[in-house]
Amino acid sequence: MAPSAPSINSTMSSRMATARPSSYRHKSEKRGMTYNIMLVGQAGLGRRTFLNTLCERAVIASPDAPNPETANVADPMKFDTYEVAMEEEGTRISLTVIDTPGFGDGLDNTSCFKQLQDYIEAQFDEVLVEESRVKRNRRYRDHRIHVLVYFIAPTGHSLRELDIELIRRLGEYVNIIPVIGRADSFTVEELDAFRANVMRDIVYYKLPVYNFCWDETDSEALVENREIMDHIPFSVVTCDEVFDNEYGSVRIRRYPWGTIEIDDEAQCDFALLRYILLNSHIADLINYTEDMLYENYRTKKLE
Repeated sequence: MAPSAPSINSTMSSRMATARPSSYRHKSEKRGMTYNIMLVGQAGLGRRTFLNTLCERAVIASPDAPNPETANVADPMKFDTYEVAMEEEGTRISLTVIDTPGFGDGLDNTSCFKQLQDYIEAQFDEVLVEESRVKRNRRYRDHRIHVLVYFIAPTGHSLRELDIELIRRLGEYVNIIPVIGRADSFTVEELDAFRANVMRDIVYYKLPVYNFCWDETDSEALVENREIMDHIPFSVVTCDEVFDNEYGSVRIRRYPWGTIEIDDEAQCDFALLRYILLNSHIADLINYTEDMLYENYRTKKLE
């Protein structure tokens, strides 16, 4: 299986891996970066395996088998927080991941939207309070959500009302990157068609997903970011096995008919998405959160 969009060329990847002297990432290479990701999506779309594959370790253990007597009862949404210390391209990352089990699993999910918005706003409010102190806490830990990875169900049709409402309500508070969960459910042709349908809905409903081309001052980066935009929503397949061969270790997902190498950009978008989230665009996501989303919120709050 392979998406139709062109993969990012090696020249782009190697250039973007090198921080510019004035960049946020360059300044953070020694002291490390504080970075917060939220995962949102219905059960069964692979949030747990996505996080474990992203971090290359078992951050979330496999869940216990459900109780048959209560399996049909939807649990309320909750926020589970995981702290991960990582190093990418020589930069230390203090990563916090907020998972949201229970989202979208009920018949009425109105409360889920409010809970998510309240949570994201609460992190903005913490910063607002900290900024107003005469003597600020030097050890204050910024909990603002820098990116929300939203898992779209592989329905084969288009966005559901649940998807549209979440992106519409939260897009002004957080950078939303949509991904197709369990993209291996599709054939190549089905994936292409579904991706096109999702993008059609995003344009039609004017949904505020993260715009990789928001900074137009760097013409070279703009070309690269337009290529990345062709991959939205990203097709995600996650790893359930590491296979060792004569060339080294390969992360795969095994099926009765064969395997998918999840780090092969010709087979899915996971490697590209991981590179974006933890390397090439981490500074952009942080900067846009602080300089645009938070400042807009702060202005409205203080009016």
